Amino acid sequence: MRVSQGVMVVALLADPDAPTEVAQRMARTLPDRLADKSGQGRRFDVEVVSEPFTSGTEDPPTLMRRIMDRGSAENWDIVVALTDLPLHSHGRRLAVQLNREHGLALLSLPSLGGLRLQTRARRAVEGTVIDLAGPQTTGAEGPPQDRPLLGPVAGRLTPIHPGPAGVEETADLRYVVSGPGGYLRVLLGMVRANRPWRLVPGLSKALAAALATGAIATVNSTVWNLAASLSTPRLVIAMAGSVAIMIGWLIVDAHLWHRSAESSPEARQRARLYNASTVVTVSIGVLICYVGLLVINWVWALFILNDQVFASLTRNPLRAEEYWTLSWFVASVATVGGALGSGLESDEAIRAAAYSKREQERRHTLQNDHGDQPSK
Repeated sequence: MRVSQGVMVVALLADPDAPTEVAQRMARTLPDRLADKSGQGRRFDVEVVSEPFTSGTEDPPTLMRRIMDRGSAENWDIVVALTDLPLHSHGRRLAVQLNREHGLALLSLPSLGGLRLQTRARRAVEGTVIDLAGPQTTGAEGPPQDRPLLGPVAGRLTPIHPGPAGVEETADLRYVVSGPGGYLRVLLGMVRANRPWRLVPGLSKALAAALATGAIATVNSTVWNLAASLSTPRLVIAMAGSVAIMIGWLIVDAHLWHRSAESSPEARQRARLYNASTVVTVSIGVLICYVGLLVINWVWALFILNDQVFASLTRNPLRAEEYWTLSWFVASVATVGGALGSGLESDEAIRAAAYSKREQERRHTLQNDHGDQPSK
């Protein structure tokens, strides 16, 4: 390991978009934190490099070789690569993969979950760098595989020692997530990487159709009478139905459902994970849209409705309850209008709104190259 002038150079090789943002934020304090944790007067210099090192593949050995080639061309002592793609290795959901001989690490951010990602990623990177840097004392800490890694994060991960790194085996230590809790953690991490709140501004034509539908429905006397006659359970059913229609329409119309060209159990497992993240991502985005429509319709109703006209047509006074009931029902009607309006959006626009850049590239590659090799 090269250490120039007593300073260890650490490169954070990050996929564009969210991984780069995470790396840039942690790089501000990482040198001082690493120096404090490692002791022995060590100094660290952290560089952030943003490039799509996962382009065209999800295979961890291939990615490790890319990281190795990239690191050998630079004056880096340690390379920690960050991606927001979920990775699998030998049928397991991969969190961290290390090659101590070359000072390399590959970190899949979705394995850290969807909450407190910045803190968890920083702790994982700190633990990884300290582990790869190695001890400076004389053997009291035991062999490398016995040293703790990732700090508090490691308690949720399972270590696997595949053996010495070599030509066939590119890692000498892996951390994987397992069990139902691990599956849920990766799923939430994938959803967070997709940033479902971006679905709202990303579907401009669908939102325009929904807003127009809501504006017209709010001043329609038939809608007033329907809203006044509906009980709360029926309003809930109308809401659930409209949201389900919107979710289903977006997934089907934009071809968001992932169908694996492979028949292996691991491929089917990956497909289920990707489809689950799609459903959750789109569901959150649609629910945000629904709440926004409800609020806008309520404000519009406050501004436009006349209590005397409303009472003469519905035989009900225009009270706060009527405003709420009407806005709720109109939001459901407008959501169905938005589902129809989403048909005017291009598939690319919907995918751009629903997925991270890495996930968009992954799906584009799978669609155009059904002969890809399966991930190891």
